[in-house]
Amino acid sequence: MRKRSKTVAAWLAFLGGPLGLHRFYLHGLGDLLGWALPIPTALGIYGLQRVQEFGQDDVLSWLLVPLLGFTIAGCALTAIVYGLTTPERWNGRFNPQADEQAATGVTNWLTIGAMVAALMIGTGVLMATIAFSFQRYFEYQVEEGRKISQ
Repeated sequence: MRKRSKTVAAWLAFLGGPLGLHRFYLHGLGDLLGWALPIPTALGIYGLQRVQEFGQDDVLSWLLVPLLGFTIAGCALTAIVYGLTTPERWNGRFNPQADEQAATGVTNWLTIGAMVAALMIGTGVLMATIAFSFQRYFEYQVEEGRKISQ
């Protein structure tokens, strides 16, 4: 049985998480969540395309765009959680045949780099997604209020 590295899993969660790559690495190709992750990613990308085509006033686009942002932010959080997992717990879960202190579960500078990158990008994407969502929601509510008052 192959050994699963915490560093590789953290980088895959950060870089390829919205496509489920980290899930496939850790759990194999039969992982349902790994196959489900590309769905909100694709819907969010479709929402971005609708924004480019129809502008920000398109209601469907402001419902779909946050799916991409929340998926990216969630995968960045997953990368951070992987990086912060103790070697004993990592190896106990993903490398049960290995020693508790095996190198596959040890945190190194590459693991820390994945966590730092995930924290920076994930936080930025999450804040942008929340700001976009609230802005579109409140603008929609103001517009509906204007329709009612006329």
